[in-house]
Amino acid sequence: MRKEATAVSQPAQLHRVDGHLWDSVKKATFVLGSGLFFFAAFRNSVTWHFQRFWGASGDFWQTLWGMLYSYFGGNEWVLFFLGTMIIPTAVFWAFNGILMFADTTGKPSFITRYRIQVDKNNPVDPAKLRQAVKKVLFNQLFLSVPMVIVMYPVMKWRGNPCGPELPTFHWVLLEFFVFGLIEEVLFYYSHRLFHHPAIYRYVHKVHHEWTAPIGVVSLYAHPLEHILANMLPPIVGPVLMGSHVATTMLWFCMALLTTTISHCGYHLPFLPSPEFHDFHHLKFNQCFGVLGVLDRLHGTDAIFKTTKANERHILLLNFTPLSESVPDPPKQKK
Repeated sequence: MRKEATAVSQPAQLHRVDGHLWDSVKKATFVLGSGLFFFAAFRNSVTWHFQRFWGASGDFWQTLWGMLYSYFGGNEWVLFFLGTMIIPTAVFWAFNGILMFADTTGKPSFITRYRIQVDKNNPVDPAKLRQAVKKVLFNQLFLSVPMVIVMYPVMKWRGNPCGPELPTFHWVLLEFFVFGLIEEVLFYYSHRLFHHPAIYRYVHKVHHEWTAPIGVVSLYAHPLEHILANMLPPIVGPVLMGSHVATTMLWFCMALLTTTISHCGYHLPFLPSPEFHDFHHLKFNQCFGVLGVLDRLHGTDAIFKTTKANERHILLLNFTPLSESVPDPPKQKK
C-alpha cells in the first residue's frame, strides 16, 4: 500500500511543481510585459526633462566623440576596446581602490561607519584581500579581455558599434531597459544553477568564501562562473541591440559599479542598497537576482523579507547608518 501511495503521490508532486513553475512564468511574463507597456506609454512625459538636457548637451558629446574618433585615426577596434574594456576596468579599480583603502585601514569613518556586518572585515585580512585581487586580475586579463575581443566582430556583424553619430536619448533609454531585463534573467538563472549541489562545491563555492563580501569580491569567482554569470549577462544585451560603443561603455561601467556596491559591505547614503546581495552571502540560499523581480516570483526572497535586512533595504537619504536606525534584534544568550 505504501508503494502504491508513493506512486500516486509522485505524479501529484510533479504536477504541483509544474503548476508552480508555469505560474511563475506567467507572472514573469505579466511583469515584464507590463514594464515594457509602462515604458512605451509614459516615455514621452517621464523623459521630457532628460531629453531637454540631452539635447542641450548633445553637441558637446557628439563633438567629444568626433575628437576621440579623429585622435585614434578612425581605428574602430581601438575605440571599441577602449570603451568596452579599458574605461570600465579603470572605473572598477578606481572605485574599489577607495573601498579597499577603507577596508584595510578603517578610514575614513564616513565610509566604515556604514558597514553592514559590523563585526566582519574590521579590518579585512590583508592576505585574503591579496588573494582576491590576484584572482580578479586573472579573470579580467585572461577571461574578460578575450571575451571582448570575440565580442567585437559579433558587434560589427550586428551593426556599426563605432559609428560617427551617437544614439538618441530615447534609444539609449530603451537599450538600458532591455539590458536590465536581460541581465536579471540571465544572472538569476545562471546564479541559481551554480548553487545546485552538483556544481556548487566545484565552482560557486569560490565566490562564497566571503560570507561578508567587499567590493572587489564582485569579480572574485571561478573562471567558469566569471564567463557565464559575470560577463555573459551584461554582454548579451548590447549584442542583441547592436549598440553603439558609447552606450556599451556606459552600461559596462554601470554594471561594474552596481555589482561593486552590491558586494561592498557598506550601506552608504544616496547609493543603491547592498542589503539584498549581502544577505545572499550571509545565508547562501536567498536573493539570487540583481533587481529582485525573479526572486519575488520564485519565492527566493521569502526569508529575507522577514528580516531587519529587508527593512534596511532602502535608499538611505540621510547620514544616520541604518544599522543604528534599524538595528538587528539582540542576540539571545544560549
